[in-house]
Amino acid sequence: MQIDHLTVHATALQREILLDVYYKGPSPRVLLLMNDGQDLTTWPAVFPEGLCAVGIHAGPMRRQEYGVAGIPDYQGLGGMAAAYSDFVVEELLPFLQEQYPGLSEARRAFAGFSLGGLSALDIVWQHPQLFSMAGVFSGALWWRDRPLGEDYSDEHDRIMHRRIRESNYRPGLQFFFECGTSDETADRNHNGIIDSIDDTRDLILELMKKGYKVPEDIHYLEIPGGRHDMATWQMALDIFLRLPFFTASVQVDKR
Repeated sequence: MQIDHLTVHATALQREILLDVYYKGPSPRVLLLMNDGQDLTTWPAVFPEGLCAVGIHAGPMRRQEYGVAGIPDYQGLGGMAAAYSDFVVEELLPFLQEQYPGLSEARRAFAGFSLGGLSALDIVWQHPQLFSMAGVFSGALWWRDRPLGEDYSDEHDRIMHRRIRESNYRPGLQFFFECGTSDETADRNHNGIIDSIDDTRDLILELMKKGYKVPEDIHYLEIPGGRHDMATWQMALDIFLRLPFFTASVQVDKR
């Protein structure tokens, strides 16, 4: 595996962004963008040849830049998510294509952990002409624009669920969701299932209502004892990279 360390100026965010680019083979056939790239210090034992994976380092305004574009949460977080989305679409993708001309024909996926997973999902959903796959690891799908209380409603106040519910079907998209049974302890509706799993399953139901099918379009991985940490997400990454989305386009090669 080869690794390049690059810096790109993000005009939309008015800062420099570090990139770690991992690739194997001379002709990239799949481009995988990863939020929180600073945490990707190791990869699973199997890294597909023909994959170009780009770890995008988060900055000091991570909780403002990640989120759902144009809809801050009830605390005002995610206020720069639209600017981050603009950076990815208008600056990062052209920069990468300039650096690696072979990427012009590559299929694109975007993934992330926790809040970074929510960000990746939103960007893929909003730009289906550019991306084909979203990977959400312990996604912050609880993201809401109303605090918990008497007026809170799962149906109306979870931002990403609402965005999908109110959108049209995007043909050709695929989704990977991972949750660990020990991701958290919160259980706001007291049904014996932690919120991260409830929120993920509910979002999958919203996608199914749009017409996406399991397992053709949606893969859900629930890891017994899995936690909200990189050790769990490394296990999930190994399964993620073995999906037909990757293996049908690239050759899996053991390092």
